[in-house]
Amino acid sequence: MENKSLYSEDLAPVPVANRKWNTWNYAALWISMSLCIPTYMLASSLIGGGMNWWQAILTIFLGNTIVLIPMILNGHAGAKYGIPFPVFARASFGVRGANIPAILRAIVACGWFGIQTWIGGAAIYQMIRVWSSGLPEIDATSLFPQAVPFICFLAFWALNMFIVYLGVESIRKLLVFKAIFLPLAALALLFWAISASNGLGPILQQPSKFATTSQFFDFFFPALTGMVGFWATLSLNIPDFTRYAKSQRAQIKGQAIGLPPSMTLFAFIGVVVTSATVIIYGNTIWDPVVLAGKFESKLLVSVAMIAVAISTLATNIAANIVSPANDFANLAPSKISFRKGGYITGVLGVLIFPWKLIADPTGYIFTWLIAYSSLLGPVGGIMIADYYFIRKQQLSTTDLYKANGLYTFKNGFNYSAIIALLAGIVPNIPGFLTTIKVIAQDSVPAWISHLYNYAWFVGFLISGITYLLMMRNYKPLVSDSITAKEETLHVAID
Repeated sequence: MENKSLYSEDLAPVPVANRKWNTWNYAALWISMSLCIPTYMLASSLIGGGMNWWQAILTIFLGNTIVLIPMILNGHAGAKYGIPFPVFARASFGVRGANIPAILRAIVACGWFGIQTWIGGAAIYQMIRVWSSGLPEIDATSLFPQAVPFICFLAFWALNMFIVYLGVESIRKLLVFKAIFLPLAALALLFWAISASNGLGPILQQPSKFATTSQFFDFFFPALTGMVGFWATLSLNIPDFTRYAKSQRAQIKGQAIGLPPSMTLFAFIGVVVTSATVIIYGNTIWDPVVLAGKFESKLLVSVAMIAVAISTLATNIAANIVSPANDFANLAPSKISFRKGGYITGVLGVLIFPWKLIADPTGYIFTWLIAYSSLLGPVGGIMIADYYFIRKQQLSTTDLYKANGLYTFKNGFNYSAIIALLAGIVPNIPGFLTTIKVIAQDSVPAWISHLYNYAWFVGFLISGITYLLMMRNYKPLVSDSITAKEETLHVAID
């Protein structure tokens, strides 16, 4: 019998009859998720960091192709059993321990919520600034921005919280608006950049700023880790989407068609436009909101900024509120409602100081993307090691919802998974502390601090291998497999 604290309609396996997503549904999902301002900034940050156009495009394509692998591997369990991420995590971390990876993921989503909210607030400020020429550009170098931009940020934050109060259904129409507006706006920016730069030729001839191959690789490997880190959250909770798949083939083909190409294509626009700003304005402008604020037409800037704010609001609620709000609510279902979970997300999103994370390309890649990939890489390594090597893709769906079942381990926690998680996180801590300048660069050996440049890969491999070694004597019980009845009820056939 299912435990009430572990089972709800939202967490229950999706019946086979209700699994209707095909290849093109998954391709469309990735195209829509890729079309967002942080994707543009991902590409433009590489140009700002010194890469030329083809180096930036290659780095993004490689990063997204690499992250596609854990995406498909973790997606398998969702498609096979119809279970969401928090339930899948119970197999490796235990029915209670699964809250640990869920909260790690939720904290990262809080950070993204803060970043998107800052982008929306900045768009409002740019619109005000167009009509009030005395206002300065946003200064993100100090601990807090100036008063007016900060008020715009808080106002946009309050609007997000009001939407949480009203309920997520209220943004459905905004998502449709975003799906129409952002592709059109991206194409308009692309054509403007090509026209203002007198063709693609001068843009694509912009040289790399790296004098030597060594300098290039010093930036390339952390940048690649950042690209992988960009979708590291989704590579964990992809079962939340693949649980609706008609077959394994649908989720595998759909993700392969949708993720690397759409990210690379939208990133190409960011690369071209950012390279063009060097020709047009004499310096690299990597933030599209700042760039749009430089256009001469006040009406055009105003319309663009309102549209950016609406699109950001839609993306923020759908991508960065729903998931962490559910994770926080899952901690104590009787005390924390979805709405309260949304408010917790909002508060943490401010406390993370998002304006500092995207103040410059270095902070965006090194302080944000790589930092959180060092937390999520280890989780991915453990879940994949458990599902493919320990359990051979066989789970008992009924036991995933039992307080005293196969996945109880010790008081609901699998301590092997927790130790493996820490083993993957710890090696990256010195590099993180030197990056944010809490400790001096020379206070730890260079090879240890440099591990941070490969944070996701280091954490994934160390945690995965540690978990396999610690669980080598674990023997899944006979019932830790699919019974004929469960297969009929839950398992989608390829």
